[in-house]
Amino acid sequence: MIVADSECRAELKDYLRFAPGGVGDSGPGEEQRESRARRGPRGPSAFIPVEEVLREGAESLEQHLGLEALMSSGRVDNLAVVMGLHPDYFTSFWRLHYLLLHTDGPLASSWRHYIAIMVSLSGPDTWRGGFVAAARHQCSYLVGSHMAEFLQTGGDPEWLLGLHRAPEKLRKLSEINKLLAHRPWLITKEHIQALLKTGEHTWSLAELIQALVLLTHCHSLSSFVFGCGILPEGDADGSPAPQAPTPPSEQSSPPSRDPLNNSGGFESARDVEALMERMQQLQESLLRDEGTSQEEMESRFELEKSESLLVTPSADILEPSPHPDMLCFVEDPTFGYEDFTRRGAQAPPTFRAQDYTWEDHGYSLIQRLYPEGGQLLDEKFQAAYSLTYNTIAMHSGVDTSVLRRAIWNYIHCVFGIRYDDYDYGEVNQLLERNLKVYIKTVACYPEKTTRRMYNLFWRHFRHSEKVHVNLLLLEARMQAALLYALRAITRYMT
Repeated sequence: MIVADSECRAELKDYLRFAPGGVGDSGPGEEQRESRARRGPRGPSAFIPVEEVLREGAESLEQHLGLEALMSSGRVDNLAVVMGLHPDYFTSFWRLHYLLLHTDGPLASSWRHYIAIMVSLSGPDTWRGGFVAAARHQCSYLVGSHMAEFLQTGGDPEWLLGLHRAPEKLRKLSEINKLLAHRPWLITKEHIQALLKTGEHTWSLAELIQALVLLTHCHSLSSFVFGCGILPEGDADGSPAPQAPTPPSEQSSPPSRDPLNNSGGFESARDVEALMERMQQLQESLLRDEGTSQEEMESRFELEKSESLLVTPSADILEPSPHPDMLCFVEDPTFGYEDFTRRGAQAPPTFRAQDYTWEDHGYSLIQRLYPEGGQLLDEKFQAAYSLTYNTIAMHSGVDTSVLRRAIWNYIHCVFGIRYDDYDYGEVNQLLERNLKVYIKTVACYPEKTTRRMYNLFWRHFRHSEKVHVNLLLLEARMQAALLYALRAITRYMT
């Protein structure tokens, strides 16, 4: 994915030359300008102005990733540059990503890249870390990357003709991949039993745990790719690659040279002030310990869950058509996200977070079965949830904890997870409707994310703050799906 050695640093400097005021270049020559004009915009994101993300993101990566240089060789990709707007988080992300795909483990490297492909093509939605996983989400960005690495690690080219050409053992992952991508609450101990039962194509528990972590990692990464509008890199000769679909914590965004996204004018600035007032009121209420009864807390959760039915992308957004080359990796391509609570349908029981928490249950199970990954997973969740610069839009010295918690808990809410000690009334007070639409779209059907959705929420905030929202989305979505899968394993084992 990325290497921070001398070659990488040179590439970062070359990359920055394409942004106005970039380092090491007084201005492009006529031939260079004409070449860039033919190629079109070469920024890493379709949503974020190139000069902003490259200046802040690339310099952060160049200064921050010395120790990661020892771990891999490769090139700086667009995902790394955008995620590098938050380098402390990116370090935690990269360590787990590298472990999942590039170090020794229960599964062969080629198998891991093939699983990533399956993820990225999983449905109506991916990035270089997983082919099958990326396929479920029609994430061409991830699929192409994992295809190349699949072949480089000795994968059989025949498998790339479709899932039907892969070993039966890999094909057996298709059902749980589909559920993890779209409706993880349907996963039961019977799904786990079907994969682990003695037979010719049996999975070991260690293999399955690594596969499940990889599947959820790639599904959530697909959300980040679509949510931030990550563009594919150009080919080695400089020609553009095929276009991709247009598609929480203590702080907001770094006090950086990343300029404010000033669309919306005075009205948007006033919205920021009103949001800060509500945050302050909620924090004072918590300090005064103005308790709410359990009955009222449950009622507010059910109300939020029901209202989430109305939070959907605009009906005029066309359903993306799966690419024929991707369909061969997807079984049941029409299977997608359905609201946890549906009108006229019996909803599955709410997942009460206190009954099966990451801290007390999920983490200890992962540590026992996949010790190398457990600690890195926990660090990555914590890095996203606690990330803060104590800034919000044009203001500094702000405690953003209640806002980050509202975003995290809202994402878990749309996946049917409830925290008994959280007042879901805070969600409606802190998250505007445009933000809710964006969050639910990116988390549940990321392939439908559009630039308009990205532009409509938080119109006076920095772009790095919007990327921060996507980090919370990535981690909250991954943790939600992983909790359902780990709970099923626990029930299978007891």
